[in-house]
Amino acid sequence: MPQTVKKKPNKGSNLIRWISFTILLMLGCALLGSLMLPQGGLVEEVPLSSVIARANDADGNISKITVQGDELRITLKGKDRYSEISRKDPSGTLYEQGLIDQCAGLNGDELTSCQASYPTIEYLAVTSFWDYALDIAIIAIPVIIIILFFSSMMRQAQSMNNQSMGFGKAKAKLYGPDKKKVTFGDVAGNESAKQDLAEIVDFLKEPKKYEKLGAKIPRGVLLAGEPGTGKTLMARAVAGEASVPFFSISGSEFAEMFVGVGASRVRDLFAKAKKNAPSIIFIDEIDAVAHKRDARGGAGREDEQTLNQILVEMDGFDNDSGVIVIAATNRVDMLDKALLRPGRFDRHVNVALPERKDRLEILKVHFKNKPAAKNVDLDALAAKTAGSSGADLANIANEAAITAAREGHKEITGSDLTEAFERVAIGPERKSKVMNEHERKVTAYHEAGHAIVGHVLPDSDPVHKVTIIPRGHTGGVTWFLPPEDRSYKSIYELKDILARAMGGRIAEKIIFGDDAVTTGASSDLKHVAELSKGMIIEEGMGNQTRNLVYPNGDTGYYTIATSKPYSEKTAELIDQEVKGLSDEAATRAEAVLRANRPVLDQLAEALLQHETLEENQLEPILKSAKLPAAAKLH
Repeated sequence: MPQTVKKKPNKGSNLIRWISFTILLMLGCALLGSLMLPQGGLVEEVPLSSVIARANDADGNISKITVQGDELRITLKGKDRYSEISRKDPSGTLYEQGLIDQCAGLNGDELTSCQASYPTIEYLAVTSFWDYALDIAIIAIPVIIIILFFSSMMRQAQSMNNQSMGFGKAKAKLYGPDKKKVTFGDVAGNESAKQDLAEIVDFLKEPKKYEKLGAKIPRGVLLAGEPGTGKTLMARAVAGEASVPFFSISGSEFAEMFVGVGASRVRDLFAKAKKNAPSIIFIDEIDAVAHKRDARGGAGREDEQTLNQILVEMDGFDNDSGVIVIAATNRVDMLDKALLRPGRFDRHVNVALPERKDRLEILKVHFKNKPAAKNVDLDALAAKTAGSSGADLANIANEAAITAAREGHKEITGSDLTEAFERVAIGPERKSKVMNEHERKVTAYHEAGHAIVGHVLPDSDPVHKVTIIPRGHTGGVTWFLPPEDRSYKSIYELKDILARAMGGRIAEKIIFGDDAVTTGASSDLKHVAELSKGMIIEEGMGNQTRNLVYPNGDTGYYTIATSKPYSEKTAELIDQEVKGLSDEAATRAEAVLRANRPVLDQLAEALLQHETLEENQLEPILKSAKLPAAAKLH
C-alpha cells in the first residue's frame, strides 16, 4: 500500500544555511566597504600643529616619526599597522619648519594665531583588524536585519498560503497494516450484522467471483443503531478482515467556516481512497453533514454543498474502483433520501442492542484481562442489563475494576460488580445525604409500595432488589428485572408498569394521608405521563382512539417538544385518554396496597432496619401478598 511519508525539516541544515548566508553577507559588506572607503584607510584632515603637539607630548600616542623627502611617516602606539601623515610640498621645507616649534615664547592670541598659521595635512589612519571589523559590522548589521525582516514576512505569507491550501484537504485517519488489526472475532454479538458485512469482506478479497455472475458490490453500507452498539468497531472489523486501507473520518470534520471547504475535503478523501484501492471509507455520524435538504437554506449552504459532493462521489466512481463507503448513524430518519437510494447506500445494516446471550459474550470480552473472583456471575449481570449497549457493558466492567482497586481487593468480587452496575444504571450512593427518621419512613413505604404492586400484578416483572439508600437523583430504588428479553410489550404489561409506578405515591397517601404526599413521586408521575401519552398517540392503545396514531411529519411521532399534528378537539380527547390511564393505574395500585396493608408495613419495617433487601430477602415477605379482584384488568 503506497503511503506518502512527510519529511520533517532538518533544524541542523537550516542553521548551517543561515551561518553560511551571514558569512557571505559580511564578506560582501567588507568588499563593499573596501570599495567605498579611500584607498588604504580612513582619511582625516588634521592641523600640523596638532601633530607637533602630540609628538612633544609623552602621551601623544606617537611612537616614531620618520622624514622621507616631502613625507612624514608617523607610527602610532599600540597599532598592528602603522599610521602615516603625509603632505606633498615641492619646497621640502614645510616639515623642517613644522618640526621646530616656531611659536615658542608666544602666549594668548599670538600663540593661537601662530599655531593656526600651520598648514592642514592629511592624517591617513590604517586601522587594526578589529577596528576594520567594527566598521564592517556597522554596515552589515542593518542590512542583515532588513533581510531577516523581509524573510520573516515571506515565511508568514507562505505559512498562511499553505494553511489556506490545507483547508481543502481531508482530515481522515488512515488505518493501514501497521495499525492494530480488528477482526470479527473481536466483535461479540450482533451475528446478523456481521453476516451482512461478511459479504463485503468476501467481495474485497475475491471480487471476480461476484463479477463473473454479474453481481455488483454495494457501493455503500449504512450502519444504523443506538449509540454505543459498536458501529465503528464493526466497520474497522470489515477493514481488518479484508486487510485493506481504512480511512476514518467524522461527519463534522467536513464542516468549516469557509464555503466550499467541505466539498473539497470530500473530493480529496475519495481521491486518496482511489489511490489506495481496494479500500474502505468510514464516515462516522454522517447525519452531521447529510441531513435532509429543504428550501429554507438554499443550494449555497455549506452543508448542502458537502452533501451534494458526497452524492456525486458515491454515484460517480467506477464499479471496479474497489472503494466502499461505510457510514454510521443513530438518526436514520434525519438522512437525505437521495443518500439512501440504491446506487449509494445500497445496504442498510441494523446494529441492534445486544440480547442476553450477546451481552454475556460482550462481558466475557471485557473481563478477559481482568482478575475476577469465583463469585462473579456474568450471566446474572447479563440478565440484569437488558437494554444496555456494548459501551454500557464496557463501562460496567471498567467501574467494577475501579471499585475493586478503591476497596483494596486483589480481584474483582461480586459486590464490586453489583456496585458498578448500580452506579452506571442509577448513579453513585450519596453517602453524604442524611435523612431524618420521618424521611426514611416515607422512603421506606414509598419503595415498599412499588415492590408490592409490582409483585402481585400478573404481567409485571419480578422484583429484584429494594433499597432506601439515596443513589443518584433518587431517595431509594426498586428494581424490576424481566426474566427474558422481549421485543414487544402488550397493553396489559404496560398498564401493570403504570400501576406499579403509581404504587409509591399511593403508599404515601394510605400511610400519611392524602394531604401529606411528598415530592418523592415526581419522577414516577413524569414516567406515567410520558408512557401514557406514548400508548395513546404512538401505539393506538386508547379506549376512544384505539388503532389511531398521530405521526409528526418526517421526524417521527409527536413529542412534548414539537407542535401538535392534530386538532384541538383531538388534543382534548388524547388528554382524556391519558388521564384515564393514569387514574386507572392509581386505582389498581390503591386496591393492591389496601388489600395487603400488613405486607406493606412488614416490608417497610424491614427496609428501615436493613436499608437494602435482595431478592432472596424479599421473597419471604412478599409471598403472602395477594391480587384483589379490584386490581384485575377486565
